[in-house]
Amino acid sequence: MTEPSPRLAAVILDWAGTTVDHGSLAPAGVFLDVFARHGVTVTVAQAREPMGVHKREHVRRMCAMPAVRAAWAAVHGAPPSHEDEEALYAQAVPAQIACLPRYSDVIPGVPQAIAALRARGLKIGSTTGYVRSMLDVVAPLAAAQGYAPDCALAADEVPLGRPAPFLLWQAAQRLSTWPHDALVAVGDTVVDMQAGRNAATWCVGVTLTGSLVGLGRAELQALPASEQQARHEAAAATLRAAGAHEVVRSVAELPAAVAALEARRARGERPGG
Repeated sequence: MTEPSPRLAAVILDWAGTTVDHGSLAPAGVFLDVFARHGVTVTVAQAREPMGVHKREHVRRMCAMPAVRAAWAAVHGAPPSHEDEEALYAQAVPAQIACLPRYSDVIPGVPQAIAALRARGLKIGSTTGYVRSMLDVVAPLAAAQGYAPDCALAADEVPLGRPAPFLLWQAAQRLSTWPHDALVAVGDTVVDMQAGRNAATWCVGVTLTGSLVGLGRAELQALPASEQQARHEAAAATLRAAGAHEVVRSVAELPAAVAALEARRARGERPGG
């Protein structure tokens, strides 16, 4: 009987903060603005905490935060209702779409890393917390800059978005790749790692370009190397606690992480181990 190949079959990457939009700036800014329209001030930390989930769920989770509920009640006389959540989401969608062209720059090193992975025989999938109308803005802009995955799944195309496994499973189906332990989920948020674990895939967390650090490229590069390292280590600890098997500073380092995962798989390790 032939032994199973240790080679991985596919890498499935997140979008904002992982492959485009260094620092994942677009999603956070929109939620600050939308709550402000209702007279409620939320913090960047509050806007970033649910990052990676379906945008409707993002609004729901923000509205469930005690501090946000209290701030809303102070302005409106009661905590946010389901109707309030739906109104916020309805405003967030067009606001997000309008700003996306400004936040769709491919992160440096991504096209080269993807080319290296394809040269190893891997297929390239992608998933996102964006809904399809948002992804339809981002994907063509990224393609024009040299990044075009083999499939792209949006949060509203599956029964449940992250941390449910369905986006990853649907991407694997589109790519005709299996088994689950031959797949790698890559992302910059806690829910990216949780979704990968729930899908029983390998997980790679991305630190410096992602939401946990939350800085644009110029802002990050302006920091001393020691501060960049400290922020990388803090984000890495969070991602590992959420289930990351490997951690990289950016997707530019992903080919080395994939090689490390293939070595682990050759030794008999599996994602659930």
